[in-house]
Parts: sequence; structure tokens; C-alpha cells
Amino acid sequence: MKEILPGVFHWKTFHPGIQAYVHSYYCNATDPPLLIDPRVPAQGIEWFAARGAPRHIYLTNRHHYRHSDRFAARYDAQVWCHKDGLHEFSHGERVTGFSHGRELPGGILALKVATLCPEETALYLPLHGGILSLGDAIVRERGKLGFVPDAYMGDDPQGVKHGLRRIFLKHLREREFDHLLFAHGAPLIGGAQASLGKFLQGIGP
Repeated sequence: MKEILPGVFHWKTFHPGIQAYVHSYYCNATDPPLLIDPRVPAQGIEWFAARGAPRHIYLTNRHHYRHSDRFAARYDAQVWCHKDGLHEFSHGERVTGFSHGRELPGGILALKVATLCPEETALYLPLHGGILSLGDAIVRERGKLGFVPDAYMGDDPQGVKHGLRRIFLKHLREREFDHLLFAHGAPLIGGAQASLGKFLQGIGP
């Protein structure tokens, strides 16, 4: 567990379902405190009680429910996912849908990505010069930005990549942010907008 910015915490855990490490975030700099794509950290679920019980849990896509049920049960937190992903939750999970473009509790703005899957969402936190939290749309491996493997992009990987390029170039024009949080990869603190722009330009038109 590491405080990467004042009131913003990051940790990684091993996900046995995909046999890889994944990344989660907790923010008590917002009112109320929130979680993004959470799994329970090594410190345990009680770690959060003394720092501000998380009241909302945001999923960047339907596949990132992870340990949300444990946090919801312990802290009576509300779980949120874009409405197009709600079909995933058919076993009694209590998940509330939202629409892209909506401002959510804590001042979080749900930005449309959708290209990779209909509910894919980038979460914008208006803190510390702007924070953008990403799910599967863009990942970070060994310090470099990239995409998930082509095998996860359907029948037209190049089309998906160009679609992601278009939507993120739009977000770059419309939004200012200095930091990127990744569900797959370590966060990028400082200079994130320039780094993302450079990566997108390298994809080609």
C-alpha cells in the first residue's frame, strides 16, 4: 500500500483468475472516500476503517468487480459500473449503473471510452492537477504505455486501437490531468498528459 499522491493510495495483488498482478486504488481526498477496481490488499480490509470508510466503489469495466462484494459488505459501499455492463452481475451482486458523461459521488466524472467494450470508462478525478483512471483500454508494462494483447480485441484489433486513439485524443483536448492510474500497471505520477499524447501519436492516424 503506497500513498502516491496526498489522499490517493495504490496497491497491487495477484489475481488468480488471470494469473497476473492487478492494481487497485483508494482515495480519501474525495468526499466521500472511494475505491477503484478493488481487491483486498495485504493489509486487510480493516486497513481502510481508520482512514475513512469507502462509500463508493467504481469499476472501469464489468470485469473489474474483483473483491467489491467484500468491501460493499464491510463498509456498506455502493458499487458502480456503466449501465452497459450490468448484465455481468446476475448472481445477486448489487451494482448501480451510470451513464457516460455523468458526475458521480465524490466529484468523479465518468468519461466514455467504450471502444474496447461498451461499458469501458475512464474515471476523471479533479484532484492534484487532474487524475485519469483507466481500466483495460490502456495498460502500462515495464514503464511503457500499451494496449492489451490483440487476442482480447475481437475481430478487428487495429480498428479497436484506432478507435481508442480517437477517443483518448478527444479527452486530451477536453481535459487536463497530470496523473494516470492503471488497472493493469503501475500508476504514472506527473507528466501523464504528455506521455499519453506521445503514445497516441505513435499509433498513427
